[in-house]
Amino acid sequence: MISWLRAARVSMIAPNLSAGEASPLLILTVIVLALLLAILEVDMYSADLHSLGLMGDAFSIDPAFKGP
Repeated sequence: MISWLRAARVSMIAPNLSAGEASPLLILTVIVLALLLAILEVDMYSADLHSLGLMGDAFSIDPAFKGP
């Protein structure tokens, strides 16, 4: 983990990056934020997606086992 943090620090402070390159840490951050946004969107519109048939009941839980 320490070597990964050192590599991330070196890549963040490298002064000779050309204008066309992006930091790997920035790319990772963008990917994680996009994934979180997708998860939140699916969660927010799950009822609409279920009514359209895009989310099935393949792994639904029997109502007898759900809480009160």
